Amino acid sequence: MGAVNSYFSLTKPKVVILLQITALCSVLSHDLIGESEITRETMKTILIVLVGGYLTAGGANAINMWYDRDIDPIMTRTSNRPLPKGEIEANDALIFGILISVIGTIWFSLFANNVAAFWAAFSVVFYVFIYSMWLKRNTPQNIVIGGIAGSTPPVIGWAAAEEDLEIEITSVETFFESIFNLGPHDYLGPYPLMPWFMFILIFLWTPPHFWALALYRSKEYEKVGVPMMPNVKGKARTLIEMKIYSIFLIFLSFVVFLSYTPTENWNTLDSIDSVNFLVSFTATILSIWYATTVWNIDVHEKVDEAGRMSIASRSFFVSLLYLALMFIVLVTGSLKLEGAIIGLIIVLLSIYRSEIKNKK
Repeated sequence: MGAVNSYFSLTKPKVVILLQITALCSVLSHDLIGESEITRETMKTILIVLVGGYLTAGGANAINMWYDRDIDPIMTRTSNRPLPKGEIEANDALIFGILISVIGTIWFSLFANNVAAFWAAFSVVFYVFIYSMWLKRNTPQNIVIGGIAGSTPPVIGWAAAEEDLEIEITSVETFFESIFNLGPHDYLGPYPLMPWFMFILIFLWTPPHFWALALYRSKEYEKVGVPMMPNVKGKARTLIEMKIYSIFLIFLSFVVFLSYTPTENWNTLDSIDSVNFLVSFTATILSIWYATTVWNIDVHEKVDEAGRMSIASRSFFVSLLYLALMFIVLVTGSLKLEGAIIGLIIVLLSIYRSEIKNKK
């Protein structure tokens, strides 16, 4: 049983579960937009995405631990992982990671479609080769570019929920068209933007989320030669970039309504459902709230007894709540007026509760 737990730990279950939640929200949005109901097929797709997503993302994490086996024992945060503790041999971890990644990709190909399988495989390859083996130890922008891998689950979920998607390889143009066009969709038209909106949301969210923690925990990375933004560019520069990303998130929230609108109808605002503007309004309130936690960070704040910068730490934890609430808003927004109102109420109550708790 101990060996099973060790192999399970290699997959970083907490991280993978968070990723799969975004994928499941994408599936729900896909089936709720225009239909406003969850069917047996929806539940089947959720199961497919959960299993395939866990295998591919977990496999990528296992390979990452194999590659980082030289620095993980030195860092306090990672010293208790299975490889540093000697619970699993390095080659066994590598084989395990490759095996479940391949199984997960095949799973998507068999039970969903080749486009979902492509994006699952892409996330593994990008995370392992581009982020872990190249960017992580060479540039302070590692988490920015590497965030592409963590942004793909909603794309995978939407592709799995969409029937009859196939990869075309007759030309370069048709190939890219087939992997990026996740339609047709009866309500959103031939070019649905919702999965790509979710992708961009996670991509823009990742840097301020991670750097809030890095502001006071990047010394360990510096010790093992991994460049982090606060160590390379300084805390002040890091905070400036965090603020820029928070502004981008606000701008993105302004245009949430476009994700619910067929692209061919963008030229006439009258054709855009006014209910979707309520979703944009809710998302904007949420983004402004999160942005205030970023702008409140003081780079000169002293580290407390727990080794944290309390204001930066609050921004980090608020960012987790923010992302969860944004995906809730996107899903409830798929339920028309009732859903949009429910999303607004959930956001307002969550912000109120968080602020009250913070003042205690």
